[in-house]
Amino acid sequence: MILCSIHEFRRYLGQNSRFARLANAMEPARLSTLEKGRRDIAGEELFVIASPDAVTRETAMLEAHRKYIDVHVLLEGTESMGWAPLGTLSVEDKPFDVENDFVCFRDPYKCTFALEPRTIAVFFPEDAHAPLLGNGHLVHKCVFKVLVDP
Repeated sequence: MILCSIHEFRRYLGQNSRFARLANAMEPARLSTLEKGRRDIAGEELFVIASPDAVTRETAMLEAHRKYIDVHVLLEGTESMGWAPLGTLSVEDKPFDVENDFVCFRDPYKCTFALEPRTIAVFFPEDAHAPLLGNGHLVHKCVFKVLVDP
């Protein structure tokens, strides 16, 4: 997992061959104008899901992905997130959904943290995460999906 400001992200470009293209796409002014939904940047290798009106909730299950790295970019509001190392989890809510690259766990979070505007959280396949924790307030965020390098 990586937590940093949008502008500090460039120091992590070596972690994935698509991160340079991702860094160029993470311009806050451009992201804040995106309408809700998915926008392809490099087809299935790199795309963004804009959520200008996401609502936080009191609890959420940990989720994990195998095919994609999740990069959560908070633009407005405050969002808390839960985290746990995937290897420590054992209580799946349902079996892994291959088509949607998604699995949820009922295990507790190992820690929680808050994202402030213009900060990002990068979750690799070994990172389970619970997004949108809060008390029912609106946040404006985008989630980039980055294909894992072979």
